[in-house]
Amino acid sequence: MYRIGEIKLKISEDKSVIPGRIKKKLGKSLAGARISEWKIVRESLDARKKDEIRWVYTVDFSLDKDVALNLPEAKETKYELPMSGSEKLSNRPVVCGFGPAGMFCALILAEAGYRPIVIERGKKAEERAKDVERFWETGVLNPESNVQFGEGGAGTFSDGKLTTGIKDPRISKVLTEFALHGADEDILYKQKPHIGTDVLRVVVAEIRKRIIELGGEVMFSTRLDEIEMGNGRVKGVHVTLGGARRKAYIPADIVVLAIGHSARDTFRMLYDSGIEMLKKPFSIGVRIEHPQRLIDIAQYGAPHEELGLPPAEYKLNCRVSDDRGVYTFCMCPGGEVIAASSQHGGLVTNGMSYRDRAGEFANSALLVDVRPTDFESDNPMAGIVFQEKYEKLAFENGGGRYKAPTAKTSDFYEGNEAGMSVINSLPEFAVSAIKEALPVLGRKLKGFDSPDAVMRAVEARSSSPVRITRNENYESVSVSGLYPAGEGAGYAGGIMSAAVDGIRIAEEIIKKYKV
Repeated sequence: MYRIGEIKLKISEDKSVIPGRIKKKLGKSLAGARISEWKIVRESLDARKKDEIRWVYTVDFSLDKDVALNLPEAKETKYELPMSGSEKLSNRPVVCGFGPAGMFCALILAEAGYRPIVIERGKKAEERAKDVERFWETGVLNPESNVQFGEGGAGTFSDGKLTTGIKDPRISKVLTEFALHGADEDILYKQKPHIGTDVLRVVVAEIRKRIIELGGEVMFSTRLDEIEMGNGRVKGVHVTLGGARRKAYIPADIVVLAIGHSARDTFRMLYDSGIEMLKKPFSIGVRIEHPQRLIDIAQYGAPHEELGLPPAEYKLNCRVSDDRGVYTFCMCPGGEVIAASSQHGGLVTNGMSYRDRAGEFANSALLVDVRPTDFESDNPMAGIVFQEKYEKLAFENGGGRYKAPTAKTSDFYEGNEAGMSVINSLPEFAVSAIKEALPVLGRKLKGFDSPDAVMRAVEARSSSPVRITRNENYESVSVSGLYPAGEGAGYAGGIMSAAVDGIRIAEEIIKKYKV
């Protein structure tokens, strides 16, 4: 097959015209050959000129006879497991956490025959969803089953965005597995793929079933309490099991820490156990919400429904006078702002979209850089303390019922009662930075700084505040057999990069050990 790019279609044109466009672009070089087979490998939307919005495709195609074309050959990359190492494992690998990093680490280990044991403090996706809905309706929080903890990790209650800044061949493996287990196949070629929270809940459950089919085990409502170590290496894990709160011990030569960015009690346990950890930068801010129609008109020139286009997205950033970055993150077209708390007395916001992104409003995090020098101590746990401080303030300023402090941007600037509820939930440097950044971002996206835009505090979980130090083989520098993984360990920043990190760690385990 050949690969050709820059095949452009008007937004009113159907994909079925693509072969004709390829033929027109290649002209006489086809020498009478016909396109016998074709598939889209990349789709993007060029909306730089609002009166000439175009879909742009990269396409792989075959001809019905041999023709020498000045085009690259399409290369199919198939994921292959590495060769097993020589060291014998006495016990099954234990993977702590069933978010993207833990899930894909466990899947690869299961495919290689290592029969991993996964422990996840939260519940299965379907049970977890009921706990989350109950929390949103009643304000009764289950600290072990919520937006942060449970099958699929924090990403399960998000937009299910699959974009990433990393370049890694394992990305194809991740996307393929999502598609095989229930996601739409368009994620394999869209420039900005997303699954949607409703579909993602099904997909993660299907991947879990596949791991179990391959000999793995997934233990829900099972919290990691302690890692047993001796002679410089891991010996096993102590856990608490389910509603009965029974204690159990699982022997293990290998423990993968894919605990997510919100397992603060686990971070503290690891630190107290002597595992080397470092404080790291993260961000803090608000969720900002606009009518989706406003974003569409700013990006497309008209509402997306009128044009037959998906809801418009944006990604904005600037640098303010104290050299802090201010940026939007995890933008949710046609989505909603949700309460995402995991600790009693602490309020966190996040954004979520369903597959159809059919909501009336768009939202994103509006975040400000937080530097380790902003923390109140040099302790590696200082970033966690910083987060907890502002989450507690947001809880109190919202009335103590897990209702986010809410204000329009006009209130935020005026400092009236509504504005102060948001201002008092943020550090002073973040308030100043957002006030300075909003008009700058408004010049980049018309209407972004609208006086009626709604701000909700506080968003403080965009990334982990710690990094669990590991060596070039992905093992903890403190103890052999312990593999810090994914976003919580400080090595990823979203569903895709976390999943890829989990795969890398599985590969390292396979290359070193045999079963």
